[in-house]
Amino acid sequence: MRHTQALAAVAALSAAALIAAPAEAHAQDGQNKPGHYSFAVIGDVPYGADQIAKFPSWISQINAAEPEFTVHVGDIKNGSTRCDDGYYALIRSDFDQFENPLMYTPGDNEWTDCHRPNNGGYHPLQRLALDREVFFDHPGTTLGQRTMSVTSQAEDDLPENVMFRRQGVEFAVLHVVGSNDDLQPWTGIGNTVATSEQVAEEQHRMAGAVAEVHASFDRARQRDARAVSLYLQADMFDPTYDPPSTDISAFVPLVQAIIDEAARFDGEIYLFNGDSHVFNADHPMATGSPLLARYAKLGVHGSAENVQRVTVDGSANNVDWLKVSINRPGAAQTLSWERVPYSS
Repeated sequence: MRHTQALAAVAALSAAALIAAPAEAHAQDGQNKPGHYSFAVIGDVPYGADQIAKFPSWISQINAAEPEFTVHVGDIKNGSTRCDDGYYALIRSDFDQFENPLMYTPGDNEWTDCHRPNNGGYHPLQRLALDREVFFDHPGTTLGQRTMSVTSQAEDDLPENVMFRRQGVEFAVLHVVGSNDDLQPWTGIGNTVATSEQVAEEQHRMAGAVAEVHASFDRARQRDARAVSLYLQADMFDPTYDPPSTDISAFVPLVQAIIDEAARFDGEIYLFNGDSHVFNADHPMATGSPLLARYAKLGVHGSAENVQRVTVDGSANNVDWLKVSINRPGAAQTLSWERVPYSS
């Protein structure tokens, strides 16, 4: 949804207002008891010819670190390049080089924004169908050379929405994208407002995401999980600009669902996203957060102190991947993380 963002915009927001918690501090916290179980999170990659050329090497570097699995939070191309069939096949061939399981959730650049003339003027829903055909050909099974089984919403035609449990943590990967979750008009193919089929698709997909959030928390309570960890493409709380309602209105049901579930869950909640391209860690749903205030104006009520959000580096900032560790019981936090630079 966003193009290159000014790093200064993040710095301009006070730490108190964002209730921020730098990730590196968690990794160095003496109270943490790091476990041996770690995984990788990446997103908004590869962007442009240079990154496309480097992507196989970056995958090799992630493989060398032996994460238990990797989550790609969407946007497998930038927003100003073509959505041609061959590109999806190329990225699938790259994804097949991950040695351990790979979970991927689509971003807006690979389908929502494909109506743009410089993207080829494609019909976005046709590109969404292609994305699912290429990357979700075995519903309930991850990508990667060593696959693992996951619970998917394939029966609801949403094979990309998956849940799984590892080390006492409930994981959910949700298909929620920028461009207001695809409610912004497809102007590249002559529309000035969202079409009826566009609205119907978004409502169906958002209902699936909300249902998966509720299901994940149900599982977490039943199994006495230590934490729930959610992954999606859209930055619903982008701190780099003040969004109009037309940029965030579609996210209201999901934000409300997370807040409602947080009130009934005693454990920790993590939200990982891409989209805005600038690494950030904060508590956007905490009482007093200006980021939550945006949604209060749209009818969201309540707050969630126990939701910690992490945005991964992307676009021009794709110089690292995020290593996330599940710490042993008794640690200050269930998850800790560090940004691992690529060697080239």
